[in-house]
Amino acid sequence: MSIVCLGSLVGPMSAIAISPEKTTNSDISEDLTDDSDNEIPDNPDESDDPEDESYEFSTSLIIHAINPGYKIDDVSDVGELIELRNLSDATISLAGFSLRYTNGSGKQTTLIQFAEGTLMAGEYLLMRYAKSPEKDSADTIYSTGLAMTTGPLELIYDDEVIDSVCWTGKENCVKSFKSANPTTLVRDLITGEFIHVEEYTPNFDPSSPSLVLPPDLEDAEDELSEEKPAAKCRGLEITEIFSYYAESQTEQFIELHNASPAEIELSSCTLRYKNKDYNLEGTISADGYFAYYPNGKFSLTKNPTSSNVIQLIDADLEVIDEAIYSNGQKKSMSYAKFFDENGTEKWLQTYSVTPGHSNEFQEFKTCPLGKAINPATGNCVNVTSLSTTVKECGEGKYLNPLTNRCKTIETATELKPCAEGYERNPETNRCRKITTENTGAEYALIPNTRSDKTIFIAFGIVALIVTAGIGYITLQFRHEIARAARKLSQRLYNVRHNLLTRSASRDRNKKS
Repeated sequence: MSIVCLGSLVGPMSAIAISPEKTTNSDISEDLTDDSDNEIPDNPDESDDPEDESYEFSTSLIIHAINPGYKIDDVSDVGELIELRNLSDATISLAGFSLRYTNGSGKQTTLIQFAEGTLMAGEYLLMRYAKSPEKDSADTIYSTGLAMTTGPLELIYDDEVIDSVCWTGKENCVKSFKSANPTTLVRDLITGEFIHVEEYTPNFDPSSPSLVLPPDLEDAEDELSEEKPAAKCRGLEITEIFSYYAESQTEQFIELHNASPAEIELSSCTLRYKNKDYNLEGTISADGYFAYYPNGKFSLTKNPTSSNVIQLIDADLEVIDEAIYSNGQKKSMSYAKFFDENGTEKWLQTYSVTPGHSNEFQEFKTCPLGKAINPATGNCVNVTSLSTTVKECGEGKYLNPLTNRCKTIETATELKPCAEGYERNPETNRCRKITTENTGAEYALIPNTRSDKTIFIAFGIVALIVTAGIGYITLQFRHEIARAARKLSQRLYNVRHNLLTRSASRDRNKKS
């Protein structure tokens, strides 16, 4: 496997440092004997398989596949890769080519800078992320990981962008990657567009590497190894994470501890969260603490549904520590590292949040004045409501179970006679109400057969109610009652008149 880093390249045969001068096509023709291999050929008009190359690309070297890497079975960066493809049948000189990556914050990073004299002999060139578990199965590696939503990734030649792709889901960009559905962006040679493919096997043959270096630079590998950045952050550890803030997101922090005997310069150290790297600044004294506040650069998930990983990266790109905080975080509590009496590391939630200082374990929150923690619920309650608290009173005092307070036991010289119906409590010398057990023996039920008076009163009440009801109805319907009475009187008068008339007629008939 060969390694290409910013400004350098390490290969299985040799290694080449990039020339500070710009490489031209005439330089390439002077260095290599076969001019046809050194040119950067245009996309051929004809191909052995026209269907595969129906889209007319501007150059023969293109970006072919991208995978940002996924976390699978607690292993991070699985499958991360960048794959280039040579559309011609000729060997391509990679001198002057580079890959530039722009992250979500707009920061540009040169992932690969191909050195003078480097060749691409195969059809595919596979590059892997340095932290990927498959990094050994690649032609070369790069040191900055790709994010799920970002871009562009640009292929540059002679300071000119010749191919690019972005995956933000916005205009002119492919839709972003999803953690729940691992895919690889693969170039469709018919349309020239990138499409998400769920299962893609990159092209790599360890027996026939695509990256070829000139044999006259075999000793460069040792020189480049000496130029590898030295480790500068060893001794640092992550000791506290505060994600579930009380009021504002600006309260979030990640605390580091310098367990080494020397001061550490943080500019060589990096924090990695959700596949993105964040540079640190400042210094930590020996056995000192440092609180890193994201302050808008990123935000920690307050209470993640799945485990979140925070990694501490050294200057040599090695992970020197990592902390995992999972679901179950509570508001106003930090997640901090502690050690038991046996020296075993434990991460616990604590109400004592101590950014930049040694950790303190506090199981319960701090209560305001006049209140205390109820251990059974973890809530603050009034002190007098903690009736279950065992409290010892001094000599001459007793505990009042109603108030949970100590009161003085009255002495014999202070005793006063108790009022009628009260007696003295021998334990407290205080007066208490006399209470006797009611057996019911002195209060036997005797049947009462005298009911005449009661019945009279009951009938009187009923009569009163009826009279009041009649009076109310009469008052409410007096006009209707008067009209009805007049009609009834008229009818009675007519009946009586008719009866008298018939009677007189019968008398006349008898006389005649």
